[in-house]
Amino acid sequence: MNVTALLIGLGPLLGWGLYPTIASKIGGRPVNQILGSTLGTFIFALIFAMVKGIGLASGMDLVFAILSGVGWASAQIITFKSFGMIGSSRAMPITTAFQLLGASLWGVIALGNWPGVTAKVLGGLALVLIVIGAALTVWSEEKSEENASVLKKAVIYLAIGEIGYWAYSAAPQATNLDGMQSFLPQAIGMLLVAVIYAAFLSTKEKSAFTEAVSYKHIFSGFFFAFAALTYLISAQPDMNGLATGFILSQTSVILATLTGIWFLGQKKTPKEMRVTMLGLVLIIVAATVTVLI
Repeated sequence: MNVTALLIGLGPLLGWGLYPTIASKIGGRPVNQILGSTLGTFIFALIFAMVKGIGLASGMDLVFAILSGVGWASAQIITFKSFGMIGSSRAMPITTAFQLLGASLWGVIALGNWPGVTAKVLGGLALVLIVIGAALTVWSEEKSEENASVLKKAVIYLAIGEIGYWAYSAAPQATNLDGMQSFLPQAIGMLLVAVIYAAFLSTKEKSAFTEAVSYKHIFSGFFFAFAALTYLISAQPDMNGLATGFILSQTSVILATLTGIWFLGQKKTPKEMRVTMLGLVLIIVAATVTVLI
């Protein structure tokens, strides 16, 4: 692996690792967060397409690429809601675990990954480790029925959100587009969901379109877009390839969790920190196993 490929492969570490923390720090409601960040992603994708001379796809390729973005934005709204319930430092390992589980199972069922008994056993053990790792990251020394109830509700939300993240990953596979060609249509789908969601809520509460905090989130959208683009480039065969690129992108959960703890006041006791770090290590190790077997 050359230095350039490694640096590009670590782009998602910074982009996706800082995105949830920045979005949480800027604040606002989930509707503000999704509206601003998808607008930022669209601006980033549009400029990139213009610079690279990439035209907009047509036909069903365009439809599926847009649906991919619709899936992500729908899931991200749910994820933003979970941030308000349990904090990004707890929500991110859980949603990462669900995404790893979803991607792995989709690969086995639809794409024929993990052929043979040995591969399936190793893969199954890796999935168990992912679940255990996620559970460790939300472990708390202080037990209460209220905290347990809120955590359970957040986990259910994030599990539902996995449907959208799965669509984000799976829909482009039905197209003839490469990652860079999919980037702008995906951003269009993301922004479309955010605008519809904001318009719907405007009939019930203050309009997100007129709130300054919505447009501050354009900044957080740049971080998401940077991560998405560098991952698409990293996953190309002449760079890191899909397997290595995926592993490098998953390191973002470490930064997302730790920055949430350090910069957002989502405190943990020393023992909780040790258990959380163990959980993060298990998630990364298991993710590596799922793509290398």
